[in-house]
Amino acid sequence: MKRTIARRPTNLSLDGDLLSQARDLKINVSRAAEEGIAQAVRAEQERLWRVENAKSIADANDFVEKRGLPLAKLRQF
Repeated sequence: MKRTIARRPTNLSLDGDLLSQARDLKINVSRAAEEGIAQAVRAEQERLWRVENAKSIADANDFVEKRGLPLAKLRQF
């Protein structure tokens, strides 16, 4: 089943020269803005995940540093 994405019209304020260059280059400004916003959202979600999980990651790294990898003896390399 194909999922349709509801698009909503919005207004953006953009640098006029940049917008002119994009239009001259036949860049789909709406798509480019959407891709840029999606990238910013992913980056912020990743940053927040790292902040929220920093203690657990540090604890896991500390465990490995002190005791080594739990299944290291089973490694074949």
